[in-house]
Amino acid sequence: MLLFLYILLCFFQLQAKVGNTPCRMMGEPKHPLLFKDGDVTIGALFPVHSIETLSSFKFTQKPQFLSCSSVNLRDFRLAQIMIFAIEEINRSESLLPNVSIGYRIYDTCSSRMSSMSATVGLMNGLEIEAGDTCSVQSPIHAIIGETESSATVILSRTTGPFKIPVISHAASCECLSNRKDYPSFFRTISSDYHQGRALAYIVKHLGWSWVGAVNSDNDYGNNGMAIFLNTAQKEGICVEYSVKFYRTEPEKLKKVVDTIKKGTVKVIVAFISFLEMGLLTEQLSIQNITGLQMVGVEAWITSKSLITPTTFRVLGGSLGFAMRKINIEGFADYVIKAFWDTAFPCSHGQGNDSQIKVNCSSYQDLLVLKNYNEDVPEHRFSSNAYKAVYAVAHSLHSLLKCKTQEGCENGLKIQPQQVVEALKKVNFTVKFGDHVWFDSSGATVAQYEVVNWQQDFDGSVQFKPVGYYDASLPPDQRFVVNTENILWAGGQLEKPRSVCSESCPPGTRKAAQKGRPVCCYDCIPCAEGEISNETDSNNCRQCPGEYWSNAEKDTCVLKTLEFLSFTEVMGIVLVFFSLFGAGLTLLVAIVFYSKKDTPIVKANNSELSFLLLFSLTLCFLCSLTFIGRPTEWSCMLRHTVFGITFVLCISCVLGKTIVVLMAFKATLPGSNIMKWFGPAQQRLSVLAFTLIQVLICVLWLTISPPFPSKNMKYYNERIILECSLGSTIGFWAVLGYIGLLAVLCFILSFLARKLPDNFNEAKFITFSMLIFCAVWITFVPAYVSSPGKFTVAVEIFAILASSFGLILCIFAPKCFIILLKPEQNTKQHMMGKTTSKFY
Repeated sequence: MLLFLYILLCFFQLQAKVGNTPCRMMGEPKHPLLFKDGDVTIGALFPVHSIETLSSFKFTQKPQFLSCSSVNLRDFRLAQIMIFAIEEINRSESLLPNVSIGYRIYDTCSSRMSSMSATVGLMNGLEIEAGDTCSVQSPIHAIIGETESSATVILSRTTGPFKIPVISHAASCECLSNRKDYPSFFRTISSDYHQGRALAYIVKHLGWSWVGAVNSDNDYGNNGMAIFLNTAQKEGICVEYSVKFYRTEPEKLKKVVDTIKKGTVKVIVAFISFLEMGLLTEQLSIQNITGLQMVGVEAWITSKSLITPTTFRVLGGSLGFAMRKINIEGFADYVIKAFWDTAFPCSHGQGNDSQIKVNCSSYQDLLVLKNYNEDVPEHRFSSNAYKAVYAVAHSLHSLLKCKTQEGCENGLKIQPQQVVEALKKVNFTVKFGDHVWFDSSGATVAQYEVVNWQQDFDGSVQFKPVGYYDASLPPDQRFVVNTENILWAGGQLEKPRSVCSESCPPGTRKAAQKGRPVCCYDCIPCAEGEISNETDSNNCRQCPGEYWSNAEKDTCVLKTLEFLSFTEVMGIVLVFFSLFGAGLTLLVAIVFYSKKDTPIVKANNSELSFLLLFSLTLCFLCSLTFIGRPTEWSCMLRHTVFGITFVLCISCVLGKTIVVLMAFKATLPGSNIMKWFGPAQQRLSVLAFTLIQVLICVLWLTISPPFPSKNMKYYNERIILECSLGSTIGFWAVLGYIGLLAVLCFILSFLARKLPDNFNEAKFITFSMLIFCAVWITFVPAYVSSPGKFTVAVEIFAILASSFGLILCIFAPKCFIILLKPEQNTKQHMMGKTTSKFY
């Protein structure tokens, strides 16, 4: 315990010594590029030069300062606009009256090493007064910068513990919106959350579903591209490749160019910083990779320095989002004269300034810009730097309790933390009309112009506005682009197509290609009975029950109704034979009637012959009820009429057969059998047999009659209109009864086939019944197996075939004798053999 107390006491003594030890500067201070003293000081970090030269580290002498070269005109203008805004404020009588603002602007040379050095230089100042301790507050009240997001992350993390507010004019990385990590960071540009999403929206709006993606390998590019890729996925946009590089990695740049060269996309989304875009464009020009539609971001889309005769072949027609173009009154004239006369260090002569010794030779590369201001209208970030300066001024105005007439309170010590809190509350309008305020993340509202690289008739390249994106508007009004005013890549007037697979037309569906993005697919025709009536359908939908897909598979149409009609060939043929059979039967009846008194007609009861001819006529005609669209009445009629007429027909044939047999028995001595089979008994037997069938039909129609139905099971694409049997038992009972009578008739006629007679009618009845039974036996399997209207055709064929068999076998021989052999139509001839045999 005593040891612990001793150690604790030593620690407090050491801390007291350190706290009282005066600060001293280690090494030489880093001097600002531009500076001016004032009551309050605003620091700034701009990459005025873009190339940093490292000195040799031999460890034999004191390291020299890093040297910078290659003026970055855009950021030099930012330094000028900052000074321009400060001088405006210093002249103002309403904003910070009697308080002067000074500035210290450092050149970071687009290098993270120089950026860190400049940040420390800003926070420490140039000189340390005697007796100062290291706990003295920073001489800087706020810092404007940096231009790049990665450098701004370094700056904000370094100044964060000291609560020094940082206001960036161009660092748009969404990562900087985290108030927990960057509580004192603000920006007069919107977050890339909006720009990344807007890039996906414009690609989607222009119908490009297959793109390449290239980004800077820094915080700006990586975070921005991540937002784009996430939104693109939700919007159904596929990315063939996503590659990145940094300006100090030539090997990665080479791989990026090779990837672009091998790719199949026609559109590239370039979320790239200004310097990386220059390197990429140079390499694409060298390898003559042209004709690609570039879609860019505000970091490079309006950079005049990227335009050269060779690079325009690569970037011509580029499309992207830019800061709104704002003209700051007086600035174009300021950069030509006033700046060089008052703010440029060498304007003070070859002086020996007590604070900073200016070496004018290091500013020679800037002097060449002294009379040049043509680029000023296109430097769209200038307004952001201008607003950042005014935001700091308004926060100081409120902290110093300034009043227009009375001025500001003297003697107030402003802490950087106070400036941070004041910045959260600023709300003002600058002279060109923009309203400035910071949201909860420290950013401003997203407002972009959509610009297009176009070449005028004089050869100059212009950034033509063709639309806008405004996040302050309702979602359906935020994004507008006018494609009619766009000049596309390669100077084409027609919008390029960039898809992995062409759109699937209606009637097909998309089928993903294995191992490839969802935008790569095959178009598969819809199956039978399925349709897709829109482009790029993911699925085909089944048509409803009574509908079927058309040939193009894009519309459901009513299925074809199939039934045996009178107008089709098969129906016409069957009607012809039906009427022919009925006509033939009537013709036979006429012949028989005209010869009714001849022996061959009188033989075996002429009444049964005429009744048989009548029933055969009905048999031929009943087949017509099977043709045509089934209705409730036709369904009930066709089977019952068929059953009754055929029973009537077979009953007549059966009666004739029995009469033949009984007539032979009656010729035997002592036989009195014919009295039981006279004409009355014959009529009664026909009536009895027929009434049984009538009874069966009545029961069938009463219990479960046939009815019209739609059969959709046999064919998918057709509906068979048919007569459902209702009760199958009824149908087979009708058919079975006909079969029973036919078999009975066949047996009896077979027994009588060899009875002695010149004209033995039993032989012909046997043949007719043989044909009848053969037809109807084959009918059963054919009826069961025949599809659709062929079922009906089989039944009609069976009716006609059996009917023709009866009329030809029974009546044809008699008609032959009547018409062609009248000499045989005598009683003597008919009875000749019988007489010779028995008498």
